[in-house]
Amino acid sequence: MGTLRVLFLLSFTLSPWVLCSTGKHFDQDSTLRLEQQDVLLNREANLEAKRSKSESNSWAVGLPRAPDTREAAVLWLGEDYDSSMVFLAADEPDNAPAEGGDASELPTCLLCVCLTGSVYCEEVVPEMTAVPTLPKETAYLYARYNKIKKITNKDFADIVTLKRIDLTGNLISEIEEGAFSKLTLLEELNLAENQLVKLPMLPGKLTTFNANHNRLKTKGVKANAFKKLEKLINLFLGDNALEAVPVIPESVRIVHLQNNNITDVTSETFCKGNNTYYVRPNLMEVRLDGNPVLLSKYPNSFTCLKSLPVGQYR
Repeated sequence: MGTLRVLFLLSFTLSPWVLCSTGKHFDQDSTLRLEQQDVLLNREANLEAKRSKSESNSWAVGLPRAPDTREAAVLWLGEDYDSSMVFLAADEPDNAPAEGGDASELPTCLLCVCLTGSVYCEEVVPEMTAVPTLPKETAYLYARYNKIKKITNKDFADIVTLKRIDLTGNLISEIEEGAFSKLTLLEELNLAENQLVKLPMLPGKLTTFNANHNRLKTKGVKANAFKKLEKLINLFLGDNALEAVPVIPESVRIVHLQNNNITDVTSETFCKGNNTYYVRPNLMEVRLDGNPVLLSKYPNSFTCLKSLPVGQYR
């Protein structure tokens, strides 16, 4: 009986101390949890601000977006949260480019929109100064209005599946010979609004070639640059500095040569001077307006055409 009385007195005496200790431990754990939550929320808010700053850049389709601040707190600090987990704030990876750096330092599909077979890189920030490394099996590349300066032999060497390339509005002044030599499936090539002074050999299956608004002169365009393109339909060479009309394949339907420095045409330019019965049914539209040539001086140069070229006649 005496022993029971002693145990009762001890339990009554120690109970407040146990409860106090438990409450203290609970308060410490709650404080730690709140501090860690604050770290998480601050980090997520910082990342959200960075994402908003670069919202104009599209992320690759299929890559999950990070949850927002509230979702992140629920996800990482939910009911199953382990109090032993320490969540440390993190900065950008060490190898991430500084703001205003070159886009070539980042993976293509973080800068561009990558769909199945298509890559869209338009007005990329940070600046894109070279053709990006493309995913395998890319068929369509749209890299318009960037600051690409040069096309090398390596840029498209491994992407033989390309069918369309659009590089409108860049700063391209040089294309290495053979840069397109392996693109046996390429059908459309758009190099408008660049700074080209010469053209390389073009792929044989092109149906549309656009080099409007460049700095091309006749000496920069090889005599057979278009002659062997037997499937070419649309040829756009307006707003350049060409002095003569290049050889145009029989397959061409539309040719634009407006606003150049063309001073004359001959009976061989569009027709065959030694064959008065020759008719050219495919060539439906020829633009020569904005050139010094006076077309009325060459009446026999258009007898094979269904319609007269657009240009200066008087």
